[in-house]
Amino acid sequence: MKQSNCDAAPLKQTIKEELRQVITSLQQSLASMDSQEDCLLTDLEQIKGNFLTIEMQAATFYLNCYLSPFTEKYPELSICVQNMSKRRHGGLIVFERKDAVDHLIKPGIHIGAELTHSLLESIFFPGNPLHDGAVLVRSNRIVSAANVLPLSDIYTGDKKLGTRHRAAIGLSERSDALIMVISEETGRISFAFNGSLHPITSHGIL
Repeated sequence: MKQSNCDAAPLKQTIKEELRQVITSLQQSLASMDSQEDCLLTDLEQIKGNFLTIEMQAATFYLNCYLSPFTEKYPELSICVQNMSKRRHGGLIVFERKDAVDHLIKPGIHIGAELTHSLLESIFFPGNPLHDGAVLVRSNRIVSAANVLPLSDIYTGDKKLGTRHRAAIGLSERSDALIMVISEETGRISFAFNGSLHPITSHGIL
């Protein structure tokens, strides 16, 4: 399998520079608090956005590292998730890594085809009978679709998370699989790994 460059040094340097900018913004806000009556919500929103950007950059980098030993289909995956995100087509894609997941999921419909962005997009097209379940990817092939994943034991009561996100976290709590989620409501892309959910940038997964 293709090995991506997982040298974190450039990423760390970028994050350091952006954190310095955040610190500068915080210092400016602190200095102006006693001298102005303006609402600080705009400053806080900007700082929050900066932290989210840093998190997404780091998550995108580690997504590449986690997946690169197990699939070569980055170009196809990138096109797929970007198109689905723009159209707000929900999706749930399981990438099996070292741990077999067959015994953890309720099997759906066998596909047994090479992973392509057009096939993935058609599976998750609204109205397709397979679009509500999860696609299982092993290496460079789509094994099956419409699979049902176990829901998270930890986030079952979190109303902020939809069923797709709780299912993604649930499988990641039980295996080393990496599960990508495209939100139908917002178009946002994230991945679940080791029981945690991470947002990523749609243009940076290659």
